Amino acid sequence: MKPIYYFVAAGLSIALSIYMFVFGTSSNHESVGIFIGLWAPTIIGIGIYNELISIYEELRNQRREQEENDLRG
Repeated sequence: MKPIYYFVAAGLSIALSIYMFVFGTSSNHESVGIFIGLWAPTIIGIGIYNELISIYEELRNQRREQEENDLRG
């Protein structure tokens, strides 16, 4: 998935958190708002992890190709 999707999801999480904290109607709306706000760093962390995995796979494939080329000639 593209990194922009993770940042959009994190932004929506922050916006929903603020909305729930300020305009929530339940008795524990402040706690719910804080809980939803904690999703943002988790979502960004998952996005960074996925980006690092894709970079790792790309480097691994380049290394394999280089090793195959070295063996051929």
